[in-house]
Amino acid sequence: MRSRPTPVLLVTTGLLFALYSALRPYSTEIGTGGAEAFASPLWLAAHVAAMVGFTCLVFVARQARVGALVDTTILLGVALVLPYYGAETFALHAVGQDALDTGRADLLELADPIRYGLLQVSMFGVGLILIAAGAVVLAVRTGGVGAAVFAAGFVLFLPQFYAPPWIRVAHGLLVLIGAVLFARRTATGTDAGASSGDPQSVEGHVSDAR
Repeated sequence: MRSRPTPVLLVTTGLLFALYSALRPYSTEIGTGGAEAFASPLWLAAHVAAMVGFTCLVFVARQARVGALVDTTILLGVALVLPYYGAETFALHAVGQDALDTGRADLLELADPIRYGLLQVSMFGVGLILIAAGAVVLAVRTGGVGAAVFAAGFVLFLPQFYAPPWIRVAHGLLVLIGAVLFARRTATGTDAGASSGDPQSVEGHVSDAR
């Protein structure tokens, strides 16, 4: 039997991804500027928000009860993505702090092998693709504009890494908007702007009157 994710969980998930893109320090990631970005408490806060957001997404899928395929796909995707985020969050933060403490900007050269080794990049990429696929199936099976916008945020999650900061911040807001619209449908059974004459709404009223 299908259920619906709780509005609080959906909005929390969207808010965490919006905070991730908004709080994350952006820099060229070289020299003192890069070290300061990595060493910033906001670097930790933003990336931890993303990790918690992905974890919340697993529970969104489970609460939706749209099938084991969606549950397993999103869970596996998140399991592949989180180790990468852990390394980026804590290892790069430590590198940035050491670079500032010692004045050795060359320590930032460690960022590339931490991030871009073949295994970690493969895990990260495959994980995000699985999450996107699971989110799309979730949206198709639950229906509604909000679920579609929410899923679009995860389809665009990998490409947005190659975009400038303002687009990345906008992407986080897209996930949040989708989550809020999805939550509204979950709470009321209708999409934003749906009229009372909507066939599904009329059908629901008829069913209630029986």
